[in-house]
Amino acid sequence: MRIFFFLYLLVVPTLLFSQEKKGSKSNLDMNTKYSSITDTLKKKEAKIAKIEQYQIYTLEHDTTYADTSLTLKSAYRQNYLRKDNFGLLDFPNIGQTYNTLQYSLTDFSPYPEIGFKGKHFSYLEAYDIRYYSAATPFTELFFNTTINKGQNVDSFITLNTSKNLNFSIAYRGLRSEGNYINQLVSTGNFRFTTSYFTTDKRYILNAHFTSQDISNEENGGITTPEDFESGDPDFKNRQRLQVYLTDAKSFLKGTRLFFDHAFRVNPTEGNNNLYVTHEFNYEHKFFEYNQPTVVSTVDGVAVERFGESYVANGINDQTRFEKLYNKVGLAYENSLLGKFNFFIDDYRSNYDYNRIIFKKDGTMVPDNLYLQFNNVGGQYEYQKNKWKGRFLYSRSVTNQSLSDLDAKLRYNLNDKIQFDFRYRNINKLPNNNYNLYQSSFVDYNWSNDFKNEKINSLSANIYTPWLNAEVQYTVLKDHLYFDDVSTDAQIAAQTQIVSPAQYGNVINYLSVKANKEFKFGPFGFDNTFLYQKVDQSDLVLNVPDFVTRNTLYYSSYFFKKALFMQTGLTFNYFTEYYGNGYNPVVGEFFVQNDKKIGGYANFDYYINFRIRQTRFYFRAEHFNASFSGNNYYSAPNNPYRDFAIRFGLVWNFFQ
Repeated sequence: MRIFFFLYLLVVPTLLFSQEKKGSKSNLDMNTKYSSITDTLKKKEAKIAKIEQYQIYTLEHDTTYADTSLTLKSAYRQNYLRKDNFGLLDFPNIGQTYNTLQYSLTDFSPYPEIGFKGKHFSYLEAYDIRYYSAATPFTELFFNTTINKGQNVDSFITLNTSKNLNFSIAYRGLRSEGNYINQLVSTGNFRFTTSYFTTDKRYILNAHFTSQDISNEENGGITTPEDFESGDPDFKNRQRLQVYLTDAKSFLKGTRLFFDHAFRVNPTEGNNNLYVTHEFNYEHKFFEYNQPTVVSTVDGVAVERFGESYVANGINDQTRFEKLYNKVGLAYENSLLGKFNFFIDDYRSNYDYNRIIFKKDGTMVPDNLYLQFNNVGGQYEYQKNKWKGRFLYSRSVTNQSLSDLDAKLRYNLNDKIQFDFRYRNINKLPNNNYNLYQSSFVDYNWSNDFKNEKINSLSANIYTPWLNAEVQYTVLKDHLYFDDVSTDAQIAAQTQIVSPAQYGNVINYLSVKANKEFKFGPFGFDNTFLYQKVDQSDLVLNVPDFVTRNTLYYSSYFFKKALFMQTGLTFNYFTEYYGNGYNPVVGEFFVQNDKKIGGYANFDYYINFRIRQTRFYFRAEHFNASFSGNNYYSAPNNPYRDFAIRFGLVWNFFQ
């Protein structure tokens, strides 16, 4: 009820003030093209900024513009990640992790990271940060309701103090209680960026600072799925379902300082230019798993969910990670031939526990993993007429063996038809938590020396007014994953033990994704289909064969075009498969071949509307949950979200 009351207070004044009032020419009209009373009296027309002057760009110079339109694509982005999450499967509470349905969404880097990938879906990496150029101060306010108590907000402002210097500052915060016991989520994400260039563009700088924290109460999933699936009205209150953990918590925190800058050696820009480039990235991450009560109680029986522990209570596992990365290059640019960049980089990281563990069999688990290596490489960029390409190759010159070949090519047939091609060959070092992990749980301590992962990937995308399609073929060798290694006795005792493993055989993965939208007057029918095929000797890389999302919608203007409305019905479905389980101790998904998830339909109803630069979003999520059976899961023992009514808005200001 408070949502509708809030909407009434917000929308009605907006509608009233959005109506145009015709008056006498002698009256002073504050809604004219003049920017102030003085301008009106002097009859001097103010300069009006165009939307193209509000630029958003990446380090690879991909540029978009501020968008205040209300479309189906913007509705798909109205979520916690603020991007279209097709191919990702939400956990029951907002801000929790996601199970990956579309494996081709996985991004690879040859450099090792801290790991704990299940905690990083909402963590913004260096190349996720966007930079800005704004003709006037530009502000965006984002709000979304959550599950039970809480809110999801994101506020952002950017401004240019001059044509050459831009600043932006943003903060995203989330607090969501959830429906189940011990499921509270609290996150904070601070971003600050700056961009600068001299008037002659001899020196260019892009820099940012981020501070991010992600806190999750971890319940380990429900203990009795049969109670959830029974349809018993007593269990409609999800707090009555038993969970494995009632006071466990995981916490990820990271801070990063990053800048990328370039200096042109020749004073005046010409057909031939020489640049000195430098990229700096310092990042510190901290992961903690806390579980005060070690032994759980399930139906009156004591359960050691993660096996034997070195301590009787108060588990507090902490992992620290520091990374320092520098890349220095020399670039030659020719107006006809393109841009050639030769570079050398230096990578240093320290992954630390501040203690040494001796296992019962006498093996030692060391306290830290320090890595240092250097790469040399080159990059060629070309843009001429309808062609644009970027080709990169780098290889280590120290003891560690890693390499990266990345070739991208784009061809624009015209303004509406575009072809993208990409080939990637990576020799990747393992993430640190595969080779070293320490915990108060006895079976969660290991020290390994895994081989590098070898990844070959070829993809092609086509974008046309009639069809958008993506094809990717990937070959994986020495694939790393987490496996459920629980014995039969441990499974009977409801104990879950996972451990890193490396698959010696080759995995072949194929994905074909297509999107087509049909329009019939004010009606639209948007369809996205994904087909995946995996060729492997064992069930290691598990994905559904088919994933689909289909939306039927109606859109139109109202109140003399003061309000634009869009309403529709969305259908989501994926075929049954052995979905990966989630383990909170290591913050990772693991392979399991015991329980299948999927094969159920999920319907959402939404109604969205826009008034000027404000967009409002209403969504009845999974409204068929109450009558289609309780067989919906995000992962084994982790049910998918129940029916919920959500409200959100995005408000832009151009000052």
